[in-house]
Amino acid sequence: MVDAIVDAARDVLVADGYERLTTNRVADRAGVSPGSLYQYFPDKAAIVEEVTSRYVDRLAEDVVAALVDHVHDEPAAMARATAEALLTALQRDPTLLRVVWQELPASRHLDDRLGLERRVRDLLRAYLGGRLPAHGRQRDPARSSWLIVLAVESLTVRFVLDEDPPLTREEFVDDLVALGMACL
Repeated sequence: MVDAIVDAARDVLVADGYERLTTNRVADRAGVSPGSLYQYFPDKAAIVEEVTSRYVDRLAEDVVAALVDHVHDEPAAMARATAEALLTALQRDPTLLRVVWQELPASRHLDDRLGLERRVRDLLRAYLGGRLPAHGRQRDPARSSWLIVLAVESLTVRFVLDEDPPLTREEFVDDLVALGMACL
């Protein structure tokens, strides 16, 4: 029943937006009584928190899997695979991304988003710690991972949400890789 309620909440959120989402609309969409819904979720905020938590968890799984799958690759190949994974994950549900990123109060998803950033940053920092070149300029892996993760996150979200970005997906990924490599 919890899954049905969360799925219904996601559908209402995407179709009608955060402001129009009510527990009664979610219960109706899920085919349960409002009383049944309240057995699992005390209010709208709790439902939205679960929707966003599941959304961010799925994004994290995709991005972390790409990082782990390419941990033995050279930095440019790993960066490309990770950028592709993030872009694919965000493009899977652009309407929900728009609602989460632009409509929800930041406090509703900030902890999840920061947790995802931290997790990816930690993995990237560990990867870079063993891979940064010994020649030329060498940056602190914590500094590089912070810059890369925040830049890639922001740019990728904008690429997905912008109506008509001025570059193709392939050009965008190429530019993300170049940006990431410049941070090394």
